Amino acid sequence: MKNTPRNLSVQILNRIEEGQAFAQPLLDAYLSRNILANTQDRGLLTRLVYGALRLRNRLDWVIRAVYSGNFESMEPGIRNILRVALYQVMFADRVPAYAATDEAVKMTKKMYPGRSNLVNAILRNAARKMDTIQYPSFDEDPLLHISVLHSHPLWIVKMWAEELGIEDTLALCKSNNEIPPLAIRTNRLKATRPDLIGMLEDCGCGAVPSKYSPDGIVLSDLSAPVVKMPLYEEGYIQIQDEASQLISILLDPKPGEMALDVCAGVGIKTTHMAELMQNRGRIVAMDISSKKVDLSRVLARRLGATIIEPIVHDATKDPQDDLRGKFDRVLVDVPCSGMGTLRRNPEIKWNTTTEDMKKIPPLQKEILNHSAPYLKNGGIMVYATCTISSAENEKVVREFLAVHPDFECTRQTTSPIDMLDGHGMFRTFPHLHGTDGFFGAALKRKGE
Repeated sequence: MKNTPRNLSVQILNRIEEGQAFAQPLLDAYLSRNILANTQDRGLLTRLVYGALRLRNRLDWVIRAVYSGNFESMEPGIRNILRVALYQVMFADRVPAYAATDEAVKMTKKMYPGRSNLVNAILRNAARKMDTIQYPSFDEDPLLHISVLHSHPLWIVKMWAEELGIEDTLALCKSNNEIPPLAIRTNRLKATRPDLIGMLEDCGCGAVPSKYSPDGIVLSDLSAPVVKMPLYEEGYIQIQDEASQLISILLDPKPGEMALDVCAGVGIKTTHMAELMQNRGRIVAMDISSKKVDLSRVLARRLGATIIEPIVHDATKDPQDDLRGKFDRVLVDVPCSGMGTLRRNPEIKWNTTTEDMKKIPPLQKEILNHSAPYLKNGGIMVYATCTISSAENEKVVREFLAVHPDFECTRQTTSPIDMLDGHGMFRTFPHLHGTDGFFGAALKRKGE
């Protein structure tokens, strides 16, 4: 079967649904193999995958409305063929229903012999009834309306409505279905932001300063992927959402200090810390994954951050004796549900369950408790997540403070004022700030 954006999108969606995989690495892998040489086809593949993921609930509502059988027992691959076809008809430049149906039927004959009549019948039925399908009314059932029309699992909508209210939940879900801006971080060790914007413009890119981060730039009109740009290869820039950049700024490490990144991953925030410290001082970057530690070394070399010392360590274990009480700043960027990144990772909302959500906070608490001994008296520890769930954020901090009277939540003046709540905790939201949803709490160990 000839590779097309449509059948490749179904293959990727199947892997996401069946293997709990992430969309972006799969897309990158397919695109890097140059299966689709045409730039337009490559762009269409990306749109189809993300479109079907972002709007899955609404697409499924239409399928259920015209299908008399059991939707849940339908093969995942058939569901994804239907979703891709309907997405094209409903949202992707209004592809004619007959053309999307014909393509879907041909695909089904190749991928799922014997099921093409079913796909043909459902799509033709959907085309006939599209204008008469009834969606849940906002006035009668606002939570179900948001869940279906703006395509989020109902349990997530209910959780956010309890925490944020109906109107903010509606705005948040709408925002999660928008294409996020492409944000990069200026490497302060190699250029100023104004100079870098000029370099990017010379390369033909659209480049404007981000609203909140002093290091952020929003890009547009790229002729090539960021990672293929000479400025990237030479270490002038790093891809990073603006809210993520603000976490290191919240920590506010100073030149010459000792800093620790407890869950450093591949080192994106670690290298930002080095840039804020003018590459003076010492940063220990820990992660449980030796593969990520190796990748962090590569990133540090590309960006010229020489003060970083990557080590493999399990953050749920006690600190090494030689590191206890040694650090002026400690970043505790814990594993989380990632619910603040649904614009970029819409698969998270379909791959996460309520049971998953219950398992995350105990791990976060364990890591935070084991991170406290690293900090000096008078030092600052930032607890951070890329989620907007209070169970993973404020509740974890409150429980930590209840058993650590030697710590207090402090208000950091480095953060934008409209991102701090009354307790000084840092929060960003896609619908309010145009960034990913992040949380941060600066915790100071009392004493001089």
